Amino acid sequence: MKPGKLYFLLMAFVVFVSTAKAQDKSFNGVLTAYFAVKNDLAADNLAATKTHTAELATAIKAVPADKIPAEQLATWKRIQLSATRIGEAKDIDGQRDYFAILSDNIIIAAKALKANAAPVYQQYCPMKKVNWLSETAAIKNPFYGKTMLTCGQVTETLAAVK
Repeated sequence: MKPGKLYFLLMAFVVFVSTAKAQDKSFNGVLTAYFAVKNDLAADNLAATKTHTAELATAIKAVPADKIPAEQLATWKRIQLSATRIGEAKDIDGQRDYFAILSDNIIIAAKALKANAAPVYQQYCPMKKVNWLSETAAIKNPFYGKTMLTCGQVTETLAAVK
């Protein structure tokens, strides 16, 4: 192989790996912020949920649009919109309603992007019939908070992608 062609292939590989790592890092920032919102809702904390939702919105905006696969753009827009709506909600019930929409779309994105640096647990509340993601296997139900904190079950584990 000619040195010029080898150099070109090597540079293309470096760009590919760098882009993949940037996407991984930015999506993991979204997951981290999402988990903070989930934990605030589980603790019935309206004010902290608003604060962490602002951080989530910032993390979502930090993901470069050109790094989101075309087939995920609609999902990504729903993620952005539902995060905004959580921050605008006047009460915790409203926050939880929008969190259900956010969770549906975060689950779709997490499964499609396969970029989570640590295991992520998909959990399900049979009472509310909703799914969410968690950073731990322990159930902390964001839809019922302290009223039914441990209601739910792990339905799937998304293995860490290295």
